[in-house]
Order: sequence, then C-alpha cells, then structure tokens
Amino acid sequence: MIDSDQQVLAEDRRWMRYALGLAATAFDKGEVPIGAVVVLNGEIIGEGYNQPIESIDPTAHAEVVALRDAAKRKNNYRLPGACVYVTVEPCTMCVGALIQARIERLVIGAPEPKTGAVFSQAQLLDSPAHNHRIVVTSGVREALCRDLMTTFFQAKRKPKESSSVDPCADHRQNPRETDE
Repeated sequence: MIDSDQQVLAEDRRWMRYALGLAATAFDKGEVPIGAVVVLNGEIIGEGYNQPIESIDPTAHAEVVALRDAAKRKNNYRLPGACVYVTVEPCTMCVGALIQARIERLVIGAPEPKTGAVFSQAQLLDSPAHNHRIVVTSGVREALCRDLMTTFFQAKRKPKESSSVDPCADHRQNPRETDE
C-alpha cells in the first residue's frame, strides 16, 4: 500500500505534467512557457497558460487565466479547497490573485529567481497582512519546468537557426493525459 505522502507526490507529479503541457502551448505561441491548472477533489476545474501577448492583456498570466477559468466553471470567485499547480513560481500579481481566490494549496515546479513572489524575491504568502494562508509545495518536476524556461529564453536570445529539436516534445503529447 502506498502511504499518503507518496500518493500526494504522485498526484503532484501527475498534475504538474498537465501544467507542463499547457506551458508547451505557450512556448509554441511565443509566450513565456508557464502553465497552470486548478484542481479540486481530483478534477480539473481551471487551466491556463501565459498569454499576455496573444490576448493583449498584461494580466493574462497562466495562474490568472486558470483562476478565471475555474471561477467561471464553479460560478464563484472563491475557490476554497482548490490546489493550483504552476510550472514556475508566481509573480506578485499572481500571488495576490491566489490569495483572493482563497486557494488552499500551491504546487510550484521551478523557482523564478528574478520575480518570484513566494520564496525567491518576496515572500508575500508569509505576510501577516493577509488573513488567508496557502500551503506551498515546491520542486515538483523542477528540472523539466526550469529547462523549458531556459530553452525558451536561449532561443529568444539567439538568432534563428534551423533545428529539428523540439524542446516541448515531451510535454506536447496530450495535455489531458496526466498519468506517468
């Protein structure tokens, strides 16, 4: 029998794989490759990927898009009991949105050393000013999440080269397929 810690880790890895599929969609569209999924009672209630360029909306970060999707599906701006899986540590805006939505748990793939607002630059979830607390787990599929970001920014900084390597091939499969 699998103990509860192993079950949680398996579920976290499962949903982070899904979020990576969403991040690959952002990558393909030339957006910063971050994906987010909102899960409640073992079911997806919201999903999103970074799309500020595509949607001409500076607030269209993966987490905000996923929260909007979940809120519409649940017909409620509060999402108590929900868990958000995001491939990269959220920024200040997204942390605020998670708090306002009353997310119970946040699972992060990779840290964001420049603008991360959970533990890298700011620790906004630790502020005594907030009356809501979110449980945080980090480092789930960290290498894959970090490598996708690194590949994206390396490609942006280099001149176009002909390459048959697809950095998102492992994540692009079927984003709805979430098993190992």
